[in-house]
Amino acid sequence: MGVIPTQRETVSRPGGASARPGGLPARTRATLAGGSHAPGAARDLVHAALTEWSGLGLPGGEHLAGRLAEDAVLVVSELVTNAVVHAGTDIDLVCRLCLADDDEPEAYAVVVEVSDHHPSRAPRDGTPEPPRDTPEYGRGLQLVATLAEAWGVTYRRGRKTVWARLGPIAENTANAGQAYGDDAPMTAYTTAPAEAAPTAGTGTARPDAAPAARTTSTGTDTVPAATAGTDAPARLPVSTPHARDWLGRGALSFLAEASDLLAGQLDEDLVAALTGQLLVPRLADWCAVWLEDELSARGWGDGTGGPGPRLARVCHGGEHHIEELRRTLEKDPPHPSHPPDVAGSGPTPFPWPAEALGPGGSALAYRLIAGGRPLGTLVIGRAGLLRFPDEITGLVEDLGRRVALAIGAARQYARQVTISAVLQRGLLPGAVAEIPGLRSALVYEPREQGGPSGDFYDLFPAGHGRWCFAVGDVQGKGPEAAVVIGLARPWLRLLAREGYGVPDVLDRLNQLLLDDATEAADAAARAFVGPAGPADGPQTRFLSLLYGELVPFDGGVRCTLASAGHPLPLLLGPDGTVTTAAHPQTLLGVVEDATYTSETLELRPGDTLLCVTDGVTERRSGPRQFDDGDGLALALAGCAGLDADLIAERVRDLVHAFGDDPPEDDLALLVLQTE
Repeated sequence: MGVIPTQRETVSRPGGASARPGGLPARTRATLAGGSHAPGAARDLVHAALTEWSGLGLPGGEHLAGRLAEDAVLVVSELVTNAVVHAGTDIDLVCRLCLADDDEPEAYAVVVEVSDHHPSRAPRDGTPEPPRDTPEYGRGLQLVATLAEAWGVTYRRGRKTVWARLGPIAENTANAGQAYGDDAPMTAYTTAPAEAAPTAGTGTARPDAAPAARTTSTGTDTVPAATAGTDAPARLPVSTPHARDWLGRGALSFLAEASDLLAGQLDEDLVAALTGQLLVPRLADWCAVWLEDELSARGWGDGTGGPGPRLARVCHGGEHHIEELRRTLEKDPPHPSHPPDVAGSGPTPFPWPAEALGPGGSALAYRLIAGGRPLGTLVIGRAGLLRFPDEITGLVEDLGRRVALAIGAARQYARQVTISAVLQRGLLPGAVAEIPGLRSALVYEPREQGGPSGDFYDLFPAGHGRWCFAVGDVQGKGPEAAVVIGLARPWLRLLAREGYGVPDVLDRLNQLLLDDATEAADAAARAFVGPAGPADGPQTRFLSLLYGELVPFDGGVRCTLASAGHPLPLLLGPDGTVTTAAHPQTLLGVVEDATYTSETLELRPGDTLLCVTDGVTERRSGPRQFDDGDGLALALAGCAGLDADLIAERVRDLVHAFGDDPPEDDLALLVLQTE
């Protein structure tokens, strides 16, 4: 599930200002998938770009790799996190240099722009948007305002862009020091100038316009420029030394590191455990995380529904308090004060657990909400306080947004794994048939455990003293491959039980894939992965298949088989000789009216037939493949004298040991051995 830039464009013109004939000296852009990994990907992208640009010879460019770079990375992290939480769409990121001031042609500023595509965030033909219970901008943009010289919002139809400008960097050492020197005052907030404020629906905000006068932390409150007809952020207090410390780089660094730590977790209970480690004892003496889902929360509290939230984690600075604190908290879980669809994430008072910790303390509860859905509640507490300082409550609220995002991602992953596992079980036989006079062994390892695989197998009775086997590999992976397997395997069974021979089965399956199966696969795949683009027409699904029929007789088993574009089966004799047992033919689903042929051989006692997919033969170790130089035949020859299970296990072990990294493809092998 990693989230990485899906599009990236970088423009760099070395040589400083002289290299900028009316254009920008440097720019990078990317499109990020709107998930929990997006903030980390954005930070990496901006950091790499600024590091590269610091070597372009721009006036004051050495600051691009110092404090300015740190600020830009933290700002883009907040903006992308804000977009992920409130929009959930793909995110367009632009980072560029621009002129800081027309009066200083040799000074540049860094501009970052983060755009989302949430339809509900677009202006509606000049009609003001209705108020929302959850603010469009969390405290994250208050933090951005601390570090940015100016910031604003631009609305276009179907698109919203939040931009921030940092700088300038100038050739003049004194000017550079004022902006990013060691003794530079902390900027509390600077508004975008009036001429830069965007007009609803027009997208006229200018992040490269000249900034208003800088404002330092001297106790004044400032209000950001607001877009007409949109939600304006509340006035932001930034007056105390504590607030200045919180709004500075320490808090942003803490949140950025927390985002990285939480983003890679795919288990909601582990997210809850990490949340406790982040908060205790840094920001609180203890914390608790309740998790809930739609079923547990439905009707809870009025005696008509689910069991209520689950206390997933309790953390305290003193380990000896944890069990008693857990017992006390379980007696009185948090009760949301709002319906789930309008619940806010801000702090609300929570009863102090005096029974476990004694009197004297303050506790706050934060609803964990992602995508408009309540996921649980985070509670923090500290002894000896009448109330938490505002700077702590705001920081925990920001952390809560990230925790909710991580829990939501973990639950989505768990749902996908469950669906994939159910789908995979439906694509494979529930049991492998037992054949008189023949032993079988199977290895089946999808590359993504629990996910739909492109490989499949089957071994089933066909009636009238016949058994059939199949080992196949569908072009591609995921839902599209699963749909083709879901069609091919039942058709194999149906045709075999209707008495069709091996060549006739392949002929009919080939025509099926070229006709009805292709159309059905495209329709079903679109249901899984979304509508096709304008250039996406019906696509043929190729299938490589090794298919055979087994008929036991006195003294052995008669095997009739054919390989359609599949790795050829190998026959191991009792004396260790290895030969191929079929000849290559065309893939299924490629050539219309293709005619397939079969070959028949008799498996005598001690003979072994090995059938594999290309995950075995094409296993890589650098430039080499496992089957180079008849590697699979040599491996099988070394298995002479072993039974079917040991042969399957040994070949599997040799394939895994061939490369240092785990296999990059699905792996399936079937061993059939006469007794």
